[in-house]
Amino acid sequence: MKVHDMLVEERRRMADLLDGLDAGQLATPSLSAGWTVHDIGAHLITYLKFGQLKLYWGIVSMAADFDRLNRELTAKAARMPTPEITARLRRWSTSKTTIPRSGYDPVLADILLHDYDVRLPLGIERDMPEDRLWVAFQHLAAKPSPGYAMGSRLAGLRLEAVDTGWASGSGAVVRGEAESLVLAMSGRAVGLDALDGDGVPLLRERVASPPPRGPLERLKTVVKVVVDPPPPDRRSRDAAANP
Repeated sequence: MKVHDMLVEERRRMADLLDGLDAGQLATPSLSAGWTVHDIGAHLITYLKFGQLKLYWGIVSMAADFDRLNRELTAKAARMPTPEITARLRRWSTSKTTIPRSGYDPVLADILLHDYDVRLPLGIERDMPEDRLWVAFQHLAAKPSPGYAMGSRLAGLRLEAVDTGWASGSGAVVRGEAESLVLAMSGRAVGLDALDGDGVPLLRERVASPPPRGPLERLKTVVKVVVDPPPPDRRSRDAAANP
C-alpha cells in the first residue's frame, strides 16, 4: 500500500474520531504540550491547502522555527468549530503537500503521532497497523525531516523493536515494542516506561531536557535535508511501507 494512500485513510479516520467526541473530550489536553484534542485536529488541516507555500514562508520568515509556525497556524485554525475542521480534513484528505525533499513519510509519521496524542489521554484503544508504524520508526531513526525537533536525541543508541524485529543505530540499547519505541523516539515520555535496556536512562534524560535549538541549528537541519535527502524510493509518490 502506498504511503500517500495510508495518509488519506488516516486523515479520514481522524475526522471520524473527532466527530465522535463530546465537548469535554475535545477540550482534554493532548500529549502535545499546550494543545487540546480540538487543537490537534486544527493542526492537521493547517498544511492541506497551500502547504508548500506556508512551509517555505516559515523557513524564510521564521528561520525554520517550525514550532512557532505550527503554533501560529494552529491557533488560527483552532478558532473554527470542530465540525468545520473535520469537514476540511475530509475534503482535503488527498492533499499532496510534503515537507520539501522528504516525501510522504514525515507527513504520515506526523498524523500517526498525533493519533496517539488524541487517543492516549482519552483512553481510546487502537491496534496501529504495522506498516504505518514502520514508516514512523524508519523516518524518525534514519532521516527525520526539519519539522521534527530530534536533534541528537537518538545518537549513540541502538533501538530494537521486540515485536517486529526492527532495529536501528548502535550503542546503548533501548528495547521494547514498536509502538512504545516510536512514542519515545518522537519525544513523548509516555512511551518510556514500557522500554528497557541500558540506553533508556539516556533517552529519558534527552526527552525531558531537549537542548535549545537556535536559528543557525534549525537552518542547518533544513540544509542537511536539501543536500542529503532520504533515498529517492522514500520520496516517490509510489513509496510503500514494507515492514
